[in-house]
Amino acid sequence: MAQELLVIGGGLAGCEAALAAARFGAKVTLVEMKPAEFTPAHHSPRLGELVCSNSLRSAQVTSAVGLLKAEMAIMGSAMIKAARATAVGAGKALAVDRERFAQHMEAQIEAEPNISRETRRVDQLPTTPAILATGPLTTEGLAEVLGKATSSDHLHFYDAIAPIVTLDTVDMSSAYWGDRYGEPGEGDYLNCPLSKGEYERFYAALTSGAQVPLKDFENPRFFEGCLPIEVMAARGEKTLLFGPMKPVGLDDPRTGRWPHAVVQLRKENRDGTMLNLVGFQTKLTYEAQNQVLRLIPALASAEFVRWGSIHRNTFLDAPRVLDPNQRLLAYPHLFVAGQLSGVEGYVESAAMGMLCGINATRLMHKEALLTPPPTTALGGLVTHLQNKATKDFQPSNVNFGLLPPLEEKVYKKQRGAAQARRALADLMAWLKTEGLSPQEPPPPIPEVSYSKNKKKS
Repeated sequence: MAQELLVIGGGLAGCEAALAAARFGAKVTLVEMKPAEFTPAHHSPRLGELVCSNSLRSAQVTSAVGLLKAEMAIMGSAMIKAARATAVGAGKALAVDRERFAQHMEAQIEAEPNISRETRRVDQLPTTPAILATGPLTTEGLAEVLGKATSSDHLHFYDAIAPIVTLDTVDMSSAYWGDRYGEPGEGDYLNCPLSKGEYERFYAALTSGAQVPLKDFENPRFFEGCLPIEVMAARGEKTLLFGPMKPVGLDDPRTGRWPHAVVQLRKENRDGTMLNLVGFQTKLTYEAQNQVLRLIPALASAEFVRWGSIHRNTFLDAPRVLDPNQRLLAYPHLFVAGQLSGVEGYVESAAMGMLCGINATRLMHKEALLTPPPTTALGGLVTHLQNKATKDFQPSNVNFGLLPPLEEKVYKKQRGAAQARRALADLMAWLKTEGLSPQEPPPPIPEVSYSKNKKKS
């Protein structure tokens, strides 16, 4: 009887890993503790639940995360298929209807004959080939075992969840649709403006609002790319005006000018009946949120169907405990995928799950394991997880800083296009060399002009 691959965790990384492994010929058992048991942040019994936001960030291939999506699509990503099928309007970003997205991911799992499912909690390391994709809320039991297995304490930081309101309860006399620098009255974002006085009252309440206390053993280490709104506000009264409440390019059709500050709402589902507060992840108590957020004029009487909340994210010190293929050095039959491995973000987690699924199958088939070219977004994430120069390893989103510098001199505004051109060319060549078939052609990329007399900018 052929050996089965165990995938532990039914989030994005786990689902992507299971489907990739099955696609490459492995028999997979996908283990998920829901719906028998939930973490503090999870509520849906479905696989592939999106917890923090419904946005997968930029859809532009000239951005690092857009490039990563393109690479994943070429390699047959299940998450990209689900996202495209359940997308909602979000300007230049890719956002999805959460429930339909989870349904789509679950349907892909159910339709795959090589995957069987089990509902149970895992607190011990498997002795057979397996992928650990238990995510940022790995159970204490398994986290403790991992800490001992890696001869180091597991690290953690905190990630916050943004509130959601219903569209029909937003005061539209105090709000307007519009994308940044777009035509007023059109666009995917609902803008809730604040005057200078309204912003000052909001800021005072925000910075004095009661916060959920951390437990005695918890040390707050927030991810810089997903800071709670009150943590940003504590850095200075103008910080939010250059961050999530930036009014630049959002003409108010009632005045023809930019407001002093603005809160943007984005569709949470395809029908647009629910909206989330963009960048408003928070660790304020529910009572404090109720007081503070209603100081936003358009939301004074809004129905909040979900308040913001806080949860702990667990991850490994990847450069010290993982090999270049995301295997535990002490247990080379065990792969670690997703946020547990030290990447940050939905897309990045699924990307690492896909690579782990492919390589776990190759390990079982006694084939050489694969590492994508470092010039690709996928390869950049691997580089991050292997960066032994970092003494205090922290999770990271994909970014062009993880890729090698461009060899040619390129104008700054065209650097993204140049990175994408090089990455996709190298990816296609690598796939051909490894005998892997691309699942779709690369997307079109803007032409690049090269500077003649300038240094790289």
